[in-house]
Amino acid sequence: MTKRLAVELEGIRVEVPSNIPVMLIREIDDDRRMLPIYIGEAEASSISLALSGVTPDRPLTHDLLLNVIGDLGGEVVMVVVTRVEEHTYFAEIHIEVDGKEQVVSARPSDAVALAVRAEVPIFVESDLMDKAGKSTVGVEETDEEEILDDFREFINSINPEDFQG
Repeated sequence: MTKRLAVELEGIRVEVPSNIPVMLIREIDDDRRMLPIYIGEAEASSISLALSGVTPDRPLTHDLLLNVIGDLGGEVVMVVVTRVEEHTYFAEIHIEVDGKEQVVSARPSDAVALAVRAEVPIFVESDLMDKAGKSTVGVEETDEEEILDDFREFINSINPEDFQG
């Protein structure tokens, strides 16, 4: 088993000009490497809404999943981004049920959407960070206002229809 690195969700960006959402996960320790993962618009919207503290009138998909886990006696304890194969990332949702840990395979975007809602830690396998992480040493920290501008632009680009289905 490889070492797990504690990470934090840096945010969601929309890559220009392709308008594809990118989830940015940053290593917490001194290396501060960044792991960018392309995700779908629905998952980006879900994560962004949770980060902004918006609580919908009715549960969205990730809220529903968290409710189901809780109603069945489980608790999300952490998520781990584990590997990448042919440009596809994999993650695990670790759920404690009756004192036993259950591990469920998931897309990283879904796992992180649950982690944000459950307020649990996010980890990345060190082998994956070594393979796909981007060094941010010597790179100026992202301006907070720039992040807010990107987030506002993203929120303004979504429609209620994005959450139907």
